[in-house]
Amino acid sequence: MTDSISVVVVDDDALVRAGLGLILGGAPEVRVVGDAGDGDDGVELVRRMRPDVVLMDIRMPRMDGIEATRRIVAPGGAAGGAAGGATGGGASDGAPRVIVLTTFDTDDMVLRALRAGAAGFLLKDTPPDRLVAAVRAAADGEPTLSPSVMSQLMAQFSADPADGARDARLLARRRLATLTDREREVAAVLAEGLSNAEIAARLYLSVPTVKTHVSRILDKLGAANRVQAAIAVHDAASGGR
Repeated sequence: MTDSISVVVVDDDALVRAGLGLILGGAPEVRVVGDAGDGDDGVELVRRMRPDVVLMDIRMPRMDGIEATRRIVAPGGAAGGAAGGATGGGASDGAPRVIVLTTFDTDDMVLRALRAGAAGFLLKDTPPDRLVAAVRAAADGEPTLSPSVMSQLMAQFSADPADGARDARLLARRRLATLTDREREVAAVLAEGLSNAEIAARLYLSVPTVKTHVSRILDKLGAANRVQAAIAVHDAASGGR
């Protein structure tokens, strides 16, 4: 992780933007480099500022956080080539890690945002210390979803009757087939929402080795981040036609 973590805040509520700025501004290694009031302006701001992390509201005028997230993390997208955090969990082309902000953790739009490439989500009433910790973790390529939350989300993904579910399952299975046995083992544990250190302890590997495996897994699965990799693992394991 770099010494300084640059952050962009995108939310249509000016008070929320100001509050997040104050909280993050109190952390010496975090710099809020800009904020925007909707997804359209947010995508343009990210293109100009190339931050490490984006805190993204979901429900906004003009362009919502789901579409904004999709554009930001897409290969060659709004911030393609930006310098992200440490290896082992980065987004496509070094794009920022996007953490979506929501009022309710049961919001179905959170699921859509995660599929679009968000690296995790936070409730808007998250305590300041946990907010800063989540930004640090995201910048370092670590999960911003606890294992319990990851488990709940994967259960909802499995029950999601979204169009193209069968195609997604077949694609995920083809991509998982390209993994080595060890990479498949790491991917299965990653899908539980564990950090690199926790994966290392579980599989008796060094953390640098885990980071290398995770980077290769993301590349082979075509995943923007660890959450999308976890989705691919669960898609491949799901039943059905």
